[in-house]
Amino acid sequence: MNLLDLVIAPAHAAAPAAGAAPSLLSTLAFPIILIAIMYFLMIRPQMKRTKEHRAMLDKLSVGDEVITNGGIAGVVRNIGDSFITVEVATGVEIRVQKGAVGNVLPKGTLKSA
Repeated sequence: MNLLDLVIAPAHAAAPAAGAAPSLLSTLAFPIILIAIMYFLMIRPQMKRTKEHRAMLDKLSVGDEVITNGGIAGVVRNIGDSFITVEVATGVEIRVQKGAVGNVLPKGTLKSA
């Protein structure tokens, strides 16, 4: 008897029975379950957030107070196809991409700050 036999069982004892092949269902069950878990935990919530962000950008209008992903807060002054003009201070306007808008703030938020 070898010292290694105490830690690891001999290979001949762990060999599967002759002629017993795993079924196709048991072979594919784990990858299918893994893909389903990834869909419900990662893909579906991201699609939901993307849909909500797109809806927020579609409802964007002149006069809305917004905050960009970069942290710049301002009031929307002009809306184009892919860019918007945001007034960050009196007489100071910047152009940002529509997708860079992170949140639409409630009216009057910037006046109180």
